[in-house]
Amino acid sequence: MSGPTLPSVTGSSTRAINILLINPNATPSMTEACLRSLQPTLPPHCTVFGFTAPHPAPSAIEGHLDAVLSAAATIRAVVPIASQYDAMLVACFSLHPLINALREELPCPVIGIMEASFYTARMLGGRLGVVTTGGRSKVMHQDAIRTYGFDSYSAGCESANLGVLELERLPRDEVLAKLSDAARRLVYEKGADCIALGCAGMTEMKVRCEEAVDVKNSYAQVIDGVGTGVHFLIGLVREGHRTAKGGIFRSSTEGRKARGQDWL
Repeated sequence: MSGPTLPSVTGSSTRAINILLINPNATPSMTEACLRSLQPTLPPHCTVFGFTAPHPAPSAIEGHLDAVLSAAATIRAVVPIASQYDAMLVACFSLHPLINALREELPCPVIGIMEASFYTARMLGGRLGVVTTGGRSKVMHQDAIRTYGFDSYSAGCESANLGVLELERLPRDEVLAKLSDAARRLVYEKGADCIALGCAGMTEMKVRCEEAVDVKNSYAQVIDGVGTGVHFLIGLVREGHRTAKGGIFRSSTEGRKARGQDWL
């Protein structure tokens, strides 16, 4: 027996949406890996452009100084081309200073992959866990979880004991084994039911982590903030949202003009 006929609607928007995916480190292969990961789920009429930070940005972001240097190099290169894009994704899993800097400087929506992962985890499960690269990133991610207000939903972080660039340079099987082990510890020892991949360089390693924590049977979920971040941005753009400028993200441009500064 068929159920009742329900009212429905089918989308018809053909508006083109251009998103700038910003890799704030200077390693192009990471940018390319992020773009490849988006191909299977990116809807028609949406294009994601990859931007890799120029010199003198660091080749990897593994601490506070790396983050500051990468933000300075990136924002000076992005602002002149910003009008070509409807939204921006900062593809660094951190509380990266570039995120709020862009929100101050530009009107378009800006999301970081860390916050995209955290909000997705909160909607899909009850306890968030983060697979990190090294020991320092584990501490920094735990601090960021508190800053974003997710500490009461957090099962913690587990390190794979890898450097950011080792995700690409070490043998693939070794890297995948370390990431899978960290994911399993979070789920089966710490009680996490949503696992965030704690580095943009992990984006193509999602499937192996999913296998490790039985995503097939919905025991847990593995979240890649690159994918969810892009889809959040598509929704914000389609709904006509922009960054609010009446509060903390009021224009930094006007502030510079007021004090006579004509450079960025």
